[in-house]
Amino acid sequence: MRSQPAQTPNTGRGKIVIYCGIDWAEKTHDVALVDDSGQLLAKRHITDDATGYKILLDLLAEYGDTEEDPIPVAIETSRGLLVAVLRASKRQVFAINPMAAARYRDRHSVSRKKSDPGDALVLANILRTDMHAHRPLPQDSDLARAVAVLARAQQDATWNRQQISNQLRSLLREYYPAALAAVEPWKNGLCRPEAREFLKVAPTPTRAARLTCTQLQAVLKRAGRQRGIAAEAGRLREAFRTDWAHQPPLVEDALGKQMLALLVQLEAACAAADNLAEAVEEVFPQHPDAEIILSFPGLGTQLGARVLAEIGDDRQRFADARGLKAYAGASPITRASGKKSSITRRWVKNDRLNHAGYLWAFSAITASPGAKAHYRRRRDNRADWHAAAQRNLFNRMIGQLYHCLQQGQHYDEAVAFPAETEASLQAAQDVPRGSHTGRLPS
Repeated sequence: MRSQPAQTPNTGRGKIVIYCGIDWAEKTHDVALVDDSGQLLAKRHITDDATGYKILLDLLAEYGDTEEDPIPVAIETSRGLLVAVLRASKRQVFAINPMAAARYRDRHSVSRKKSDPGDALVLANILRTDMHAHRPLPQDSDLARAVAVLARAQQDATWNRQQISNQLRSLLREYYPAALAAVEPWKNGLCRPEAREFLKVAPTPTRAARLTCTQLQAVLKRAGRQRGIAAEAGRLREAFRTDWAHQPPLVEDALGKQMLALLVQLEAACAAADNLAEAVEEVFPQHPDAEIILSFPGLGTQLGARVLAEIGDDRQRFADARGLKAYAGASPITRASGKKSSITRRWVKNDRLNHAGYLWAFSAITASPGAKAHYRRRRDNRADWHAAAQRNLFNRMIGQLYHCLQQGQHYDEAVAFPAETEASLQAAQDVPRGSHTGRLPS
């Protein structure tokens, strides 16, 4: 719902509506104020520091900005200290996509001229003409924004860790296949402490083949392993002493040094991801919505924090569940022209939330009987591909999450998937007592 922008009493025309546009840059910003007729009332060039922020706030106050009736602001970013200063009150701040702003610029001038003061004027006019078509930044709580910072940082660290791990694996394939064979049975592979420890001790296959069982046991103990050390050391020794092709000695040593440099980066990435995961586990449970989010099957602390980070806790952010589904990229989109029409998945979406939804649906298939039955029905009856069926499941569950958050309710399997739950109960009742399943009927 559009709020009434601020008004100024000192222009001689009575009370008029004021809009503000700010062209953001690294060191300086350009500010423009326009009225509801499009007339430029004021413009300023401010610095990106406390002095510049004070000039901006004084300028807004001069034209009628108050805490009860603040002037709305359009800016091409949603982050930074300037945005934090503007959001300190109940002010509506609109983060305009730079590509959208460029289209509006062409609307006012066909000469393709561009300037920073002109861009500030364009942003102010966007609010004047199309404020209803743009969404202001959500009024999330400080705790929700803190969770968002940590969850996104942990997600970035996880992606960075996987990227470096892939680079390391590609390098080992060139000269050290024994190392890949050694870590193959381990979950997380090269990211495990045992793998990083033995690569530091033996950066080349020649040096690895010389390791004894005693030395390998010492390596595993240093990595923190406590069980099955002797058996695992024997398996590693056999893998390292299997016949493999070798690079020339000088080339092998050079590749070993390159591998050690990548290993340092991998250890730093693993430490960063682990530390941020601990920080998320400490902060996320403090949020009031955490219990509701964690009640959903397939959502743990890390994944639940990522979902909260993207949807926030502003209950007015999405008008209905359809808006949230479109934002997450879960609902399909229809493209129609004349007699032609097609239904495809969304390409413009919140990529972080969409990625979290993919993992959420994948985990929910095994954690929830109703979710699994829904997925199987889409695969079998609708002939959906795996990704399409999984996306449809995510679409349904994020709608349920929206409802639960709005109503303050926990997830209920019987309500979420009534048909699937009833079918599961009926199937359980049809199993005769003492059957091969070893379970008694419900």
